[in-house]
Amino acid sequence: MQQRGQRRRLQRRLMPSGLSRLARFCFVLATAAAVSLVAAEPADAPPRLALVKDVSIIQGIRDNQLVGYGLVVGLHGTGDSQQTIFPNQSLVSALERMGVNVPQTGALSASNMQVKNMAAVFIIATLPPFSQPGYKMDVTVSSAGDARSLDGGILLMTPLYGPDGQIYAQAQGPLVLGGYVVAAGGNAKQMNHPTTARIPGGALVERAVPFELKQMRTVNVLLNDADFHTAERMAVSINHSLGADRAHAVDSRCVQIAAHPGEDMAALLDKVEQSPVEVYPRARVVVNERTGTVVIGGTVRLQPVSILHGGLSVNVISRVEVSQPSPMASGTTQVVRQTAVQAQDKPVNRIDLKEGATVEDLVQELQAIGAGARDVISILQAMKEAGALEADLEVI
Repeated sequence: MQQRGQRRRLQRRLMPSGLSRLARFCFVLATAAAVSLVAAEPADAPPRLALVKDVSIIQGIRDNQLVGYGLVVGLHGTGDSQQTIFPNQSLVSALERMGVNVPQTGALSASNMQVKNMAAVFIIATLPPFSQPGYKMDVTVSSAGDARSLDGGILLMTPLYGPDGQIYAQAQGPLVLGGYVVAAGGNAKQMNHPTTARIPGGALVERAVPFELKQMRTVNVLLNDADFHTAERMAVSINHSLGADRAHAVDSRCVQIAAHPGEDMAALLDKVEQSPVEVYPRARVVVNERTGTVVIGGTVRLQPVSILHGGLSVNVISRVEVSQPSPMASGTTQVVRQTAVQAQDKPVNRIDLKEGATVEDLVQELQAIGAGARDVISILQAMKEAGALEADLEVI
């Protein structure tokens, strides 16, 4: 009934005067169809509902990166060569700490050592927040010299340092590789990266990062993707969970929560992180030009646009022919190079995207014309410049 009344009001307001009965009938049919299309238009998709802990972090509660330098031993002749100097120096230092003296000169000096079963490596690890001494964490080991493979190696005890220069963990253990390399008779076969390995649980925390929750006077929740509307909705949701007006949005990324004196911070953070929040993700298209990967978010909207895509290919073919003179002739045999140029102008492919087109429509049209990954990247960049792509285009 409401739609019918809307249609009649629209007809009375728009119908010109002085029309014949047939013209009035045609006008009524046209306006009825127009009102039906407007009423049938789908509403905007609802926002995504997530927890605060899934879309944000707590300021101050963070991971810490560690790094170290050490030696991997036990390789099967695939270690660093003699041209790499620092592995020998590291080995000499390690032997001296264990009471083994290496001559500085002579045939048995460090410069003449040929140790192919050893490789110098860098070790990296991530120290989680609130990690206490004795906690085990994984480490990644990567060759620093010209070693061909770390297969079968064992990392010697290596200290891991933080940004402040302090030792926070010790790493040691056998390496686990995800690749291999095999060489024989001048032929080689390699899979993945045999110069990078992992040690599951290979590091023990020796020092904890000093941080106490009870010292916090305010709690700052930082959004992963800055957005003013999401920050405001998050503040409202946190206030509803806490039952008081204690949270407010500072900017598009930070929501600040006031803590009461002597309050249990762990319980407060539990309520904050479990609060549901409506997330309004930004429309984004991520392009990786190195691999040709294109990821288009579902919230990307397209404007009406026409795309013409074609190409001109030019091939230069060169072949060598031998010109042989006739028998008993005075000529000589000559090598003649024949060059031919072939040009092919491919027909232009056209794509028409009407108003309301979706990302699925764009992908189907691009697949229909046989566009490759590189072509899709070029088309998306051109659409962004033309204003037909309502999204952030991020190239990585």
